[in-house]
Amino acid sequence: MQQRKLGTQGLTANAIGFGCMGLSDFYLTSAASDSAGIALIRQAIDYGVTLLDTADMYGPFKNEILVGKALADGYRGKVMLATKFGIMRGESGERLGVNGRPEYVRSACEASLKRLGVDCIDLYYQHRVDPKTPIEDTVGAMAQLVREGKVRYLGLSEAGPETIRRAHQVHPISALQTEYSLWSRDPEDAVLPTVRELGIGFVPYSPLGRGFLAGRFKTIDDLAPDDWRRHSPRFQGDNFAKNLALVARITRIAAEKSCTPSQLALAWLLAQGPDLVPIPGTTNTQRLEENLGATNVDLGPDDLQRIDEVAPLGVAAGTRYPEASLRELNN
Repeated sequence: MQQRKLGTQGLTANAIGFGCMGLSDFYLTSAASDSAGIALIRQAIDYGVTLLDTADMYGPFKNEILVGKALADGYRGKVMLATKFGIMRGESGERLGVNGRPEYVRSACEASLKRLGVDCIDLYYQHRVDPKTPIEDTVGAMAQLVREGKVRYLGLSEAGPETIRRAHQVHPISALQTEYSLWSRDPEDAVLPTVRELGIGFVPYSPLGRGFLAGRFKTIDDLAPDDWRRHSPRFQGDNFAKNLALVARITRIAAEKSCTPSQLALAWLLAQGPDLVPIPGTTNTQRLEENLGATNVDLGPDDLQRIDEVAPLGVAAGTRYPEASLRELNN
């Protein structure tokens, strides 16, 4: 895979990363076994993935432990390891709010290092901006971790343009992680222009619309009873049917390009610029191979124009999160 630069501080990764969240949380009736998750992560690395993404709140806590186990036996040196702090959860999974206070930044980092079994985190994100803590204080604490050698590069997730600028003045931000896909093109308005002006890389999460753009879901009953996506407005009621129509249009274009809808969606993202590294996740080898195959899909100007016509900004029916979670975005 083509190597891409994230930011101007030296962080690089191959074109498609791997989001590890789904191996432990949110989309599963029961978490995958450790052995299956470890095997899949290592397979992704063997296939050329060099950016692994996790967070302390996935599991909660279990996903970092799983990733740490996968990186044993010589795999650690092959990847850029990214994790996040800031969304607090209890041992039973309950949400406890967002925290960006300096003392919490340090304690969260120490806990992540221990769970991951590493001495240094390559890319450390603030998962959500804490509106009660000045971003200068949060990033100042993150910068201290860099000086101490516990973190190499800094990132933000779902931050707004003004916050990104203020954070970048305290310490260079290497990557911004935000939802971006054919049905979530909001970053194009202000966020992408801001990070490109500042020389910050962009890591799209949920690049396949939480799996919807892959064309696997036909009814809401295709999701497990406790699947988090049942609470997503885009998976509910009339929105579900309207979004199915979008997937049908994408599927037709994919067929003409001799690729799958997932590959078309990822190839479209890769074509948005060399500073993007999407991080699709999966729980099985077939989907992993399919996603990585997107790097072989060539989209010309006519293809991109046609995709823009069927999936313009704002095309998805429903908001991307429930109302309470929307308040944590773009702060």
